[in-house]
Formats: sequence, C-alpha cells, structure tokens
Amino acid sequence: MPGIEAVCADTARSFGRHTHGQFGLGLIARGAQKSASGRGMVEAGAGDLITVNPGEVHDGMPLDANGRAWRMLYLDPALVAGLVADIAGGWHASVFEFTRPALRDPRLAAGFQTLFAALTAPGADADELAAEQGLMLLLRDLLQAKVPDTRGVPAGIAAARARMDDDPAATPALAELAREAGLGRYQFLRGFARATGLTPHAYLVQRRLQRARRLIGHGLPLADASAACGFADQSHMTRAFVRSFGLTPGAYARSAG
Repeated sequence: MPGIEAVCADTARSFGRHTHGQFGLGLIARGAQKSASGRGMVEAGAGDLITVNPGEVHDGMPLDANGRAWRMLYLDPALVAGLVADIAGGWHASVFEFTRPALRDPRLAAGFQTLFAALTAPGADADELAAEQGLMLLLRDLLQAKVPDTRGVPAGIAAARARMDDDPAATPALAELAREAGLGRYQFLRGFARATGLTPHAYLVQRRLQRARRLIGHGLPLADASAACGFADQSHMTRAFVRSFGLTPGAYARSAG
C-alpha cells in the first residue's frame, strides 16, 4: 500500500538516539531489547508489540549477545490521518499518538502478523482489502487522543526548530541560533535538548536523514541525495544512515526500488 514501508530485521546491533518521520508499529519475533522512548526506558520481548510516534526520540539495544528479530511497519502521517479521520469521525490525526511503546497483547499481535503478511505477500497473493481493514482495526485499538502539552515550547526554541525543519541542508552556527532565540549559547543548547530530546546538531542530522530517506526512496541517486541534504559527502551520509536505520542508503534504495 502507498505510504507504508515494511522492514524485517534480525540483528545484535545497538541503535543510537534517533527519530523517524513516520508512525512505527512492529512486533518482536525473537529475543528481547530495551529502548528509550517518549515515556522512559522500556523492554520488549518475543511476542510484544512496539510503537513509535513521528519525531519521538528513541534508541534500541538487545538484552544479550543473541540479538533480537523484529518486523516493523512505518506509516506515513498522511495515511494515518485519513484512516483516523474515518475511525474518529473527523478528528485530525495530529491529536492522536501511540501511548504504549511496548505492550503484550496476543490478540493485537495476531492482528499485526496478519496485517504484515497481507502487506508483504507476493504480487498475486497481496490482499489489499485485508491489509486496509487490518491496519484500520489496529490503529483503532492502539492510537489514543493526545493531551495537549500546556507548557508548550519557548518561542525562540520553536523558531530554531522550525528553521531546521524547513532547511535541514543549511549549517547554522550555535551562536546564530541562540541569538535569534534571544538566549545565550548554553541556555539555548540546554533548552533545545529539553524541548526536543536531542541537541541542535543531533536534531539537524535526524532531519537530514529523514529527508535523505524520502529522496532515496523516490529514486534520487545517493550522491545527489547527500548533497541535497547537507551532508559533507556520500560516505558521511552513509555512516549516519547506518547508525540510525541499520542499513546502508544503497540497501534502502534497492529495497524501495
């Protein structure tokens, strides 16, 4: 289905703190892992569902040397918005989120496995009706209304974040961002990390990676994607891509082709 990426992984790799531009919904098939999430550190083992929201800072590491295996679906926010609008009778998808980064529910796990099989079946065996139905039912059970954060993000921090969102290929200096936010450099650094979960540089790298992933998925050559996203060169992009996503840009391009 358009707007969905399916990933299978079996690895002992540890992933550093990173974000995705999509909703993530997956199932641990073997082993176990622990990960930071928007709700603190969580653990998930075989049979557990795992979720992540767009922009949520998380990481992941196996509990032992045997690693773990998982299946994951990454859902574009626009796809989720359309489905949630049907489920919730017109509510906007931005007020919904996954609230359980790890959960054990055999019924939902079975629903995920059915959905994953329907989405990844070979062409003639694909069942779009089963996939769309299964996805809508899972979202109904897993997405919850989001309580607005009344504390908000300071205007200066929000402006700096928006600037990086709009042009991740740019390379602003810390002093420049702090000055525009009306803060000292250290105040800005601390405030930005508190608001986003990442330092300004780490946040900028994640935004570059998310743009690179989209461009590569649409067929742009790797060298061109690297230049368009502000990386020093293709090897720089590759190292950052592997740290966050566990595969090289070339492997991702082949899978998306």
